[in-house]
Parts: sequence; C-alpha cells; structure tokens
Amino acid sequence: MSRLLALSRFRDAVLGLALLCAAAALMLWPQEAMSAARDGLTLCANVIIPSLFPFFVLSSLVVELGLAGYLGRLLEGVMRPLFRVGGPCASAVALGFIGGYPVGARTALSLYQKGMCTRTEAQRLLAFCNNSGPAFILGVVGTGVFASSRAGVLIYLAHAAASVCVGLLFRFYGREKGGKEGHPPPCIRTTSFPAAFTTAVRDSFLSTLNICAFVVFFMVVIRMLTLSGLLTGLADVLGELLAPLGLNAMWARRLLTGVLELTSGVSSLTGEGSLTGRLSMAAFLLGWAGLSVHCQVLSFLGESDLSPRTYLIGKFLHGTLSALFTAALARVFPLGAPVSALLAQQVDDLAALDFSTALSLSTVAAWMTFLVFLLLSAAAIGKNAGHSRRGML
Repeated sequence: MSRLLALSRFRDAVLGLALLCAAAALMLWPQEAMSAARDGLTLCANVIIPSLFPFFVLSSLVVELGLAGYLGRLLEGVMRPLFRVGGPCASAVALGFIGGYPVGARTALSLYQKGMCTRTEAQRLLAFCNNSGPAFILGVVGTGVFASSRAGVLIYLAHAAASVCVGLLFRFYGREKGGKEGHPPPCIRTTSFPAAFTTAVRDSFLSTLNICAFVVFFMVVIRMLTLSGLLTGLADVLGELLAPLGLNAMWARRLLTGVLELTSGVSSLTGEGSLTGRLSMAAFLLGWAGLSVHCQVLSFLGESDLSPRTYLIGKFLHGTLSALFTAALARVFPLGAPVSALLAQQVDDLAALDFSTALSLSTVAAWMTFLVFLLLSAAAIGKNAGHSRRGML
C-alpha cells in the first residue's frame, strides 16, 4: 500500500510540475501560442471539418438505418474467414479507408453499441479499421510534401496493405466467453430516417468539434515544446539511442513531432534526408496516426468497455508494416519516372482545394458512398426475400 501511495504521489507531483511548466510557457510565449492555435483552427476549417463531418453523418446513418446489418448478410462469407468479424463490420472497414481518421473507429464503436458485433470483434476491428483517407495521403503527403503523385500512390498502397495485414494478424486475438467464437444473430434495428438524420447531424457536429479541440491543443503543445528547447533535447537523446539504425537528431525530431501530431510530423519531411527514408517515416507516421488522433479515438471509447490496448498495438504494427512495405516498394518502383498526366493533375487539384470546394466534394463522396450502401442493402433484402419465398414453397 505504501508503494502505491508513493507512486500516486510521484505521479501527481510530476503532473503538477508539468502543468506549472505549461502555464509558464503560455506566459512566456503568448503570441506564439496564439499563432499555433490559429494554425490549428485553420487546419480544422480547411481540412478537418470538410473531410470528416460528412463521413461522420454517413457512418451514423449506415448504422442507425440498419444498412450495416443488411450489408453484413452479403459480406459475412468474406469478413468472417479473413478477419473473424461479422459481415456488418465491413461498413467500418470501408468507411475507415474512405473517410480517414477516426471515421472507422467511430463506426466500429457504433456497431458494437448497436449489438451488430461482439466485444471481441469490436476489439479486432479497432486494430485495423482506423486509417488515413486517400485524399490526405495522395493530396497532402504525396503532392504537398514530396511533390510527387507517384509517392502518394506508393504510400497509400503500402498503407492499405499494412492495414489488411494487421487485420489478418488480429484475427487470432481473443475468444468469446465460453471458448466459442461469437456469431451474434443479425440484429437489424432500424430508425426512421428523420430521427436518424437529425441525430446523425447533431452527434457528428459534436464529434467534429471534439476532434478540432485535440488538433488545436496538440499544435500549441508542439510549438511550446519547440520554443522551450525540450523537443530538441529529447530529439538529441533519441538520436543517440537510434544511431545504430542510422537515424540522427534531425530524424528523431521528425519522429517525435509526428508521434505527437501527424500533420506536423509529415510536414517536417520536406527537408534533408534520403527520399526512401523520408517516405518510410511518412508511412510509419500515417500508420501510427499520432497521439492527437489517438486522443480523438479514446474520447469515443471512454464511454464503452472496449480496451484501448488492442487499438494502440494495432496502430503501432500498422506503422511498422507500412514503413517496411514502403521501403520495399520504393526499391521496386523508382519514383523518378513520370506518372499518368491525368492522375497527376487530379492530385494537384486535390491539394489546392479551398474550404467550400473540399466540403462539397467530401459531401458528394459521402452521399455516393451512402448510395452504394443503400443499393447493397436492397440487394441483400431482395436475396433474403427470395430465400424466404422458396422456403415457403
């Protein structure tokens, strides 16, 4: 007991000291803190809100209207053998690849809360369904950071392949109570469209604001750590530890920045260093996603009984595999060769979108995805109706 009390007091002392240092940093550099907050708000206005809000609404509608359940009847034969999760979980995987962080994790939690998957299946799903969207990788990372649409395509292929590999690995995670694999019966509870739509818009707006708060907070934290010299000092220490791997303090600083906040870390890769090394680190940071994204996901999981451990282990594996796959692909496919002019033009246009255009395109993409889910659900209903009629005959 005395050791636990001592540990608790030490933790409280460290936390109190950190808060005092944070308050001192804000008083020493108030203008820099405001500038970092403004940069974070700009990022939220131009990227976060237009890219996430429509897909949050979409994910809520897919679950609330029962489309995930109908889709699950079509894809049960695919999802169960590959990932040991039910067919409805396919909606979380699909939306995670299209909508970006943290749409997949939010959809997985909604499926679990609606009884469309078991706790073990939700834990498996969280390990690999929370991925970066193609717009961010192709537009911001590929064209914006590396000035190469080929680089963006290469990283996205490695990112997607690593996510699938993590899902295959986590199919061996856990067992249901009693030692039997959970096969919950189709639980398709639908809500009227007006009620589902208003609830989806309200909850999605609150979730988007929650995410923006974390983005702004971590932008300020990184700026304060940089100004205080603490980030540089930690990078020097980490650089010495990683020296056997060929990484110096510059690479360590990039890594630390990306571990905290993804966008800042990826943006730092425009400087010195080999192209393959910078691509591999970008792939790792995209797979890891950063503490900012993790806090966003944990804010959703806080009200559930799902453990964040599986999610965090999955993201670390995702980052590691993405880096390895990217390094291998960079050796096989040289990045100096030109890509299709059509693809390059599309990616260049994507990187230069303003708020209104980005919001419009994101909304259209979300509703087109919703239409696909609706058509697949209608096909599942028709298939089930056909089976029922044959059974009656």
